[in-house]
Amino acid sequence: MAGDDKTLEGAEAVFELLDEAECQRLIAAGGVGRIGYTGRFGPTILPVNYALHEGTIVFRTGQHSPLGEDLRTGIEHAESKVAFEIDDLSPGTREGWSILVQGAAHLVDSDAERASLVRSGVEPWAGGEKELFVRVLPSRITGRRIRRADPPAG
Repeated sequence: MAGDDKTLEGAEAVFELLDEAECQRLIAAGGVGRIGYTGRFGPTILPVNYALHEGTIVFRTGQHSPLGEDLRTGIEHAESKVAFEIDDLSPGTREGWSILVQGAAHLVDSDAERASLVRSGVEPWAGGEKELFVRVLPSRITGRRIRRADPPAG
């Protein structure tokens, strides 16, 4: 049976670095990721649902949510350096992948950009008003995958 300890015993773990194109392919469907940033109370990591839109990560939050307030500096066009992590893991088989997007979080204020992001289809899972769109502009995208090699014949 796949995922049981006997199957895993004979299969060696293979670690692969992923190129940017493969990372983009894996995260293209959207889903849930984690935004990491330095907030008022220190390092903060929060789950958000996201969409990949025009090569950027897009998500929504509340204008007065802790995340919205932490990213809003009061300085026009200011951006916060953030990390955004997405993964897909299978504990049963000890396989999976993890993608790290590093870049600047840009709070969307213009009507034209907001209209474009509405077309991305990103809808917040959590209740309440999530009227603030955040776009992460990647400066670096890295990824890795752990998979099981075929067990040796014998």
